Formats: sequence, C-alpha cells, structure tokens
Amino acid sequence: MARPRIMYYHDGRHPHIYRYEPPMTKAEYQACIDELVGTPVEAVMFCLGEGRTVLHDTQVGELLGHNVEQWDHVVFRRAYENAKHLIDEGHDPLQIVCERAQEKGLLLYPTLLVQNGGDTHAHIRNSNFRINNQHLEIGAGGDLPPDLHGIDGLDFKHEEVRNERFKLIEETVKKYPVAGFELQMVNTFPLFFHPDEVEEGRAIMTQWVRRVYEVVKDSGAERELVIRLPRTRQWCHYGGLDPEEWIRQGIVDVLVGETINLVDIIDPMADFNFLVEAAKGSKCSVYGALHTRVGSDRLSDAPTSMVRAAACNYWAQGVEGLYLAQWYSLWPYQADFYERLRELGHPDIMDCKDKYYYIPTAMDRPSEPLAPTQLPINMEPNKTVQTVFKISDDLRRWDEDERVHEVLLRVGIAGTTQHDRLRFELNGVELSPECMRRINQMYRMTAPRNRSGPTYWFVFRPGKDHWPRQGENRLAVTLLARDAVVPAERTLNDVELEFKYLLGKSFHRGYVDPDLGPYEHVS
Repeated sequence: MARPRIMYYHDGRHPHIYRYEPPMTKAEYQACIDELVGTPVEAVMFCLGEGRTVLHDTQVGELLGHNVEQWDHVVFRRAYENAKHLIDEGHDPLQIVCERAQEKGLLLYPTLLVQNGGDTHAHIRNSNFRINNQHLEIGAGGDLPPDLHGIDGLDFKHEEVRNERFKLIEETVKKYPVAGFELQMVNTFPLFFHPDEVEEGRAIMTQWVRRVYEVVKDSGAERELVIRLPRTRQWCHYGGLDPEEWIRQGIVDVLVGETINLVDIIDPMADFNFLVEAAKGSKCSVYGALHTRVGSDRLSDAPTSMVRAAACNYWAQGVEGLYLAQWYSLWPYQADFYERLRELGHPDIMDCKDKYYYIPTAMDRPSEPLAPTQLPINMEPNKTVQTVFKISDDLRRWDEDERVHEVLLRVGIAGTTQHDRLRFELNGVELSPECMRRINQMYRMTAPRNRSGPTYWFVFRPGKDHWPRQGENRLAVTLLARDAVVPAERTLNDVELEFKYLLGKSFHRGYVDPDLGPYEHVS
C-alpha cells in the first residue's frame, strides 16, 4: 500500500457529533467523510473520542456518558445521545465512517488520544477506569508541584495503564476495516511518566509501542502504525518518548512531528530536522503537522498564501507527507477551505504562487522552556535583537522570468511610539527608511482575537538587492533611542514576509481598465 501524502485529522466531535441534533442519522454521521471526497486528502485520521472515553460500540473501552446520571454540559449529553442512538439502531459510528471511507476510496486510521488528564468536565467525560484508579496517575505520590502540567495523566509505568490502552487498540484493529492505527501523543502536552522516572520510562514506552505495532501488523500486514508526537528530541525525551529507538527497531511506520508549544497555531518556521534525520535510511516516513489558525492582531485563520508558505517550507525539509491538524475548526467547509487544500501535495505548483510567511509569537500562551517561541523579544536601548526565519522561495530565479510582483517585510513593535528611533537590518544590510511605511496601530477597537499586538507596524518594500534569500535569513532590530517620557517595555512582536507573484510576464494584479473585467484591486 502506497503511503498517502496528505493525512487529515478529524476529531469526530467538534465539527461532527457535537453539531447535529439527536437523533443523528447514518447519513449525517458519514458526512465527515463525504466533505473530504475529491480533495487531495488521501487518509482520514478519525479520533475515537476524547481519549478516556470513546464514541463507538466498544466492549473493552467505555462510551462517553455511560456512567452519567446528571449532565451539566449539554454538548456532551448530545454526543452521548447521538452515539447511543446509532449503536442501538445497529449502526456502530466507527463502522459507518470506515465503510464510507472505503466506498469513497479514502484510507481511514482510527486515532487514540493516548494521554488525557482528569481536568474540565472530568466527571462527565471520564471513564470509570480513570475515576477508580487515580492512584495510577503521574502525580499520585503527591511529590510534584500541583501546577505541573500533566500530572493528572496516567503513569505508563503501571502495567494496568498500558493494558487498558492496548486493549482498546487491539479491539479496534481486529474489529474494523481500517488502514492502520494512529497514536496521538501530543494531546495536552506529552507527559507519560513521573519526571524523575522518564529515562526508565522511555524503555517501557518503547516496549509498549512494539506491542501496539505487532498487533496492528497481525491484524493486516499492510496496515501501518502512525504516531503523532513532538517534533523535537527535547520534548519527546521529556515526556518519555524515544522515536529514534522506535525507528531503529522498525516498530513505527509514520512519525508526525508537531510544534508542541503553539497548540493549534500554524508554524511556517517549524523545524523537522530531528525526525527527518532520524528516519533517513529507514522504512519510517516523517510527516509535518500543518495547522491553519493564526490568532494575530489581524488574522484569525491562515489565508491560502500562508498555508502555501508553511507547506513549501515543510516539503523543502524532506518530509514525505503533510498531516493537516485541527483543520476541522474551519467547519462548515466553504470554498476557501477547499482552495487551501487543492495544491498542498505539489510544492512545484505552489513554488511561484503568493506566499505569506510569519514567525509565530507566544502571545498569551506561555513560552515553554524546552521549545520557546522566538517572539516576542524584549528590546533595550542600543541593544540589537534578532530573529531567524526560513523561506523556500527562490525570488531571484522567478524574477528572471519577471514573475515577482511585490516583496513585503512587515515588522511589528509593541510599546513603541512615533518618537522612538529604530534601525532594521536584513542579513546584515540596513533597510532604508525610504522603502518603509509606518502604520499606527496604537489603539484598536477590535481584533480577531483578544490580545495586544504591535503599537506600530513597519512595512518595507526592499529593493531586489536586499530581498530575502532562499533558506535562512536574519532580521536585526536596534532601538537607537527611546521616547524618554514613555518608559513602557518595547518588544519585537511580529515578523512577516509576503511575496506576490504574477501569473506570467506583464500580467495584471487587478483593475487596469474597468472594461477588462472583475479583477481584484491593484495591490
């Protein structure tokens, strides 16, 4: 079986069973497959539920809500009603999506959220196994800080924990017509062992992964084990995961790397080098997890040009596929959703099309010590701060064909005023103020999300001699003088690059004459 180039994660809940009024019909349930037919998506990674409980007819796991008498969350009650009705009618929800995927020529991989804590709505979504076995949790010994993220997750040093998870996987691959199975190991941050027992834990986890791999292969030789995990060695080892050893032992088919500290934010600068290098010469493929949310002061979701930029950067690193993570948040899917999908598997087609790169900033998310975001960076007078970005575009190559329409570099500084003096350098060359436009954003009534963005944007249209280069680039910013009466902190908050191309030499980018037709406005 040829491996798919585009995998699509569908969580089976938020754009699906949560949305439909009970009783949900079979046709409504299979819509999650129908919505992806005719797109480049070749494999649907279908989540079994929220991890502790599931939403299909299981004999070894627990159906969400089976142990609930009083509901304090109406959406979870709706999910239970929909799933229970389908099961009672003889329509196992997981069987529905498996059969529909087969009918429409899509591969389907059930996805298990391997680790989930006992946090919000635990008494509703939790399983009896979790409720009755709190002594099996990572923080059960009481020797860890109560605010340490993940301590209410299961400790995989316990055989009971590993067996409970394994039985659900075993039942699924033996009972349903699937293409393989996915272990999702980045949910709610990857902690699977007590922090003092992680080194021993990695060996235990490797043994468990081998066990899962073997049951997947025993259920069908062509079936594959996919594991979604952090893209860095530090985060993997921190949680108790050892993908290098899994590759060495040949017990995983696909590794999906993901930026762990940005949650569901698109990261065009994601570096998959650790996994790509580890997999070289092996049968294991590496995929990059590609998100669509931005959440900046101007953008809620990534436009097509930004999705292209991230995808091209990922392909350029040698990944063998893209894993579209959390794209279900765009449901119900409209034309722009399908436009973002259309070219993803073809970096050569995307090469000379508009791209929008940016460096993610922590914003209101805590910057994690093992995987800090580059931005924001505090600025002090007469001290230079810098950030690094990578691009896959070869602007000079396309300029030879007269296809480059515009190159924009945007830099957002928070806390600055019009009285500050700043110097900007790209790859060691100062950017002239003559090619810069300053935009005042000091006060905004609304923004796509509730966060404070830059007070000023500095937008550069550099000349060809100063264009960013293919590969790595460095932007340096120096606060030469600070407004003396405003002591507020200045931060380098945002860095964006936008490249606009022409369809061909001398093509328009908008209205040249009203009689020519309804083209977009001149950029």
